[in-house]
Amino acid sequence: MNSFYRKVAFGIGPVEKNPKDQLEWALNQLNTIPPLQWKGTIPKEKTLRKKLESFTLETRKLRKKFKNNNKGFKEARKIAAFNSGHHYWEPLEYSIRHDQTLNSPSPVLERFWLFWANHFAISKKNSLQNYSTGAYTRETIRANLTGSFEHMLSKVTLSWTMLRHLDNKDSVGPDSDRGKKIHKKRKSSSINENHARELLELHTISPASGFTQQDVIQLTYIMTGWGFKPNKQKLPTGDVFFDQNKHQPGRKKVLGRYYREGKNAIFQVMKDLSNHPDCRKNIATKLCKHFISDRPTQDMIQPIVQAWEKSKGSLIEIHKATIRVAYQYANIKKLQNPEVWLLQIAKMTDMNWPTSYQQMSHYTFDEKTKLKNILHNKNIMKELGHLPFSPSQPNGWPETESDWMSPELMARRLVYAQYVWSLIKENNKNEIFYKNLVYKNFDQPDRLWKILHRQSSLMNLHTMLFNTPEVLKI
Repeated sequence: MNSFYRKVAFGIGPVEKNPKDQLEWALNQLNTIPPLQWKGTIPKEKTLRKKLESFTLETRKLRKKFKNNNKGFKEARKIAAFNSGHHYWEPLEYSIRHDQTLNSPSPVLERFWLFWANHFAISKKNSLQNYSTGAYTRETIRANLTGSFEHMLSKVTLSWTMLRHLDNKDSVGPDSDRGKKIHKKRKSSSINENHARELLELHTISPASGFTQQDVIQLTYIMTGWGFKPNKQKLPTGDVFFDQNKHQPGRKKVLGRYYREGKNAIFQVMKDLSNHPDCRKNIATKLCKHFISDRPTQDMIQPIVQAWEKSKGSLIEIHKATIRVAYQYANIKKLQNPEVWLLQIAKMTDMNWPTSYQQMSHYTFDEKTKLKNILHNKNIMKELGHLPFSPSQPNGWPETESDWMSPELMARRLVYAQYVWSLIKENNKNEIFYKNLVYKNFDQPDRLWKILHRQSSLMNLHTMLFNTPEVLKI
């Protein structure tokens, strides 16, 4: 089952040998997190927040300076954006992400990184994709792939990026000290339900659990006070902290359980949600949809749920159970999303992609051609209709085939399979190379090669190969 290497990772590269035991090869990759392979600068999330802060402050100044000159404002802001890296950090993160998935000694683990980054998605909002989302997926998600689900959930829920994404800083308990002061000024304070609702609906138990609007409100009360340290500029770029003055006092009741007031209540809630049977079932189902089938059966889901229960939420054991199920059902095929599809082409052909750290290091306002090269990695993903750091909704990108099977999106794969031919290394553009690729990575390679071998040119062979059902569906 050579397709298994692509089902749970990205395939076998030209200089790699097929392992003797496929299942052991996959399971052994899930115990530890290898270091990032990127040789260039890897910015910290906190550093990028400072960049965002500086850009925001500079924009304020420019609005005043050019208040009667809109054209002048736009030109000045464009320069300020460039100088702050507004259009640089996101492409850099794509290069770091794709460089890691292609060169990591543990590509199976990296597939789980992509899964969890989408499960805990940050939508395109507040310039987060320009500054924070990539670092968040590295520091908050990837760094916690071998802990427990509860631990990852806590890190994600109280991360600066997620709190900013879902506007929890704007939530003020009506009976809190801050809320009462607002009322005295004959203004109304309000709670923001976004974060609490997504924590229940998307990140843990799902609507199938039957949670109510009252559960959402009560959880929102528990989460009041979690936001950012104030700064002189009154920008939401400070470190995460708990403000008791905004916190709704009194006991709260969520899903039939009571929680005391205070900052520790949210940790108890996340513990209870992580151990809820509907949370286990929801996420086990999503894992099956990502790796195995759009319509997972109970026989697929249950082993993952059992591993979760037995290990008390160990992600290592949850991941291993998922891989065992994927191996058991390797004959079931599902359409791969555009990012995984492109990564598999790059892995199997050893493509000159993504943009290298040497190219990324030459970023100046005058070198427009260099900027074009830097954006190249992101632009390919954009043309394929899949920008992982910029989903339009908090529920991330879809896992089901019907969402990726439109004629337009499939036509784009055809066009870009042909386009990336230009990124194939010249010494790999030969029939022997492609024949070895097929025999390493595909089931029934004789049959597939017989079809491909009839093509009139190597470019046509390459384009057809990566649009065959054997590639598109794994």
